[in-house]
Amino acid sequence: MARRCDITGRDVQTGNNVSHAHNKTRRRFLPNVHKMTLFSNTLGTVSVKITAHALRSIEHNGGLDAYLLGQSDSKLAPPGLRLKRRIKRAQEKAAAKAA
Repeated sequence: MARRCDITGRDVQTGNNVSHAHNKTRRRFLPNVHKMTLFSNTLGTVSVKITAHALRSIEHNGGLDAYLLGQSDSKLAPPGLRLKRRIKRAQEKAAAKAA
């Protein structure tokens, strides 16, 4: 399983452990990624791998639909862009059906 957020694209970073004697050894910084099922107002339930930071952002912005539609495309990962397009298409289809 790739340690990458489907929404924001945050993934593994690398750096150094630095000892008191300034010896440097390579290390990895792993993101806090979890498989979760989120609720979308237009799509219903959606399964995604998401970081805790992205989950807090989604809740702060009023849900998955509002978060994705409010973000610019450059800030979303490819799976997030696909999900955004699915939400837009479903909303347009519902609007056409209502009219």
